[in-house]
Amino acid sequence: MEAIVSWISANLYNYVVIILLILGGLYFTCRTKFAQFRLLGEQFKSVTEKSKDGKVSSFQALMVSTASRVGTGNIIGVSTAICLGGFGSVLWMWIIAIIGGASAFVESTLAQIYKRKGKDGGCYGGPAYYIETAFKKHKWARPVAIVFSVFLILTYGVGFNMLASYNLQSTFEAFNFYNPDVTPWIVGGIAALLVGTCLFGGGKRIIKTSSLLVPFMGVAYILVAVLVVVLNITSLPAVFGEIFRSAFDFNAIFGGFAGSCIMYGIKRGLFSNEAGVGSAPNASASAEVSHPAKQGLVQVLSVFIDTLLVCTATAFMCMTSGVTPDASISGAPYVQQSLQATLGAFGPIFIVVAMVLFAFTTLIGNLFYVDKALIHIVGHEPGKKFKAVYNVVASLLIFVGAGLSAGLLWDLADIFMGLMVVINVPVICCLGKYAFRALKNYDEQRKAGKEPVFLAKDIGLPDKVDFWQE
Repeated sequence: MEAIVSWISANLYNYVVIILLILGGLYFTCRTKFAQFRLLGEQFKSVTEKSKDGKVSSFQALMVSTASRVGTGNIIGVSTAICLGGFGSVLWMWIIAIIGGASAFVESTLAQIYKRKGKDGGCYGGPAYYIETAFKKHKWARPVAIVFSVFLILTYGVGFNMLASYNLQSTFEAFNFYNPDVTPWIVGGIAALLVGTCLFGGGKRIIKTSSLLVPFMGVAYILVAVLVVVLNITSLPAVFGEIFRSAFDFNAIFGGFAGSCIMYGIKRGLFSNEAGVGSAPNASASAEVSHPAKQGLVQVLSVFIDTLLVCTATAFMCMTSGVTPDASISGAPYVQQSLQATLGAFGPIFIVVAMVLFAFTTLIGNLFYVDKALIHIVGHEPGKKFKAVYNVVASLLIFVGAGLSAGLLWDLADIFMGLMVVINVPVICCLGKYAFRALKNYDEQRKAGKEPVFLAKDIGLPDKVDFWQE
């Protein structure tokens, strides 16, 4: 089964996903006139905008999407990419994040334009909803939207959450008490219990918990990474040299493309920042903002925080340590050995603490997306009995994931995520013109010294939407 799943994953990325991501990202970058760089200041302004009447703010929506993005992939994923693909993987992670920022802007702006009004006065949406609304005249719209929601559930509720649970327990391998037959199940059981407790508290607890933990988690992790790099500052020039040398070693790359630095950089970069996947728009649609472009800009910031900040912190923390990356120590062991080489016994302990926080926020952030996908498929908020069963199943998957094979879990997560890309990127390419018009409208109001506000008629939107009418 592992061999079959690995073959499907390799072919999906070699021939489909990589082309969609790069060409789509470049197209959006050009059409938005490099908005991910040009409007960096606006990104910070938008994220500080407060919501009205206690509704979900841009910052809270950012924290939910960042909770999913910034997770075990930022530690284990980066380590795996370096150990299996080499130092050059880091450069390709940066590239996919830089051009992916434009994709994140477009998908999240569209989610805001096409968002729906909830019974409680709040809002919700995402790719499934902009597919249904924009293509409602076509018979395939509803089935494709449902298929996307199913893939989202498989990606986040199954693939990513089982993998996050496995990655969490793997950090305990550095300690003498670790028993491969017992410890994974104990760690998985505790993680499942904690997440289940949070789930039974409802969606608002998920948002509140993420908003509290994500900033603390990110700042502490980056500070330690900076400390490690400063202590090993003399090795930094050699690290940069190796990154660029191996990133463009085309003989090695095309000699085995599936296992090259390009492929590992793109796979692990996409796993980490999720730009173009269609997940973050589900959080973006829940934010209360005066203009859709504001939330699009906020999600660009989330991609940059994830890859250019947190993933880079992990990469340089490992690469400057002097520990040689190798397939035998890919994952948690490479990161822990790197920190131990610089900080002594504190290193492995810190990684365990960081992984606990990263994994927890990843798990609850992922299940926020799953919750929204289930509502879309069913057509309404599920009843209490259904929710109770769903919460139990979600927790059990976390428990089971801790004891499975790492290779199988990575490939399953990659496949499900790749299938989301196959649906979402072509859709946002078709609907991108409305995001571009919204951005132009936003730019014009900013240049006129106005606080941007949005009406659907301003961009000639032909579809009837729940918001932005007057």
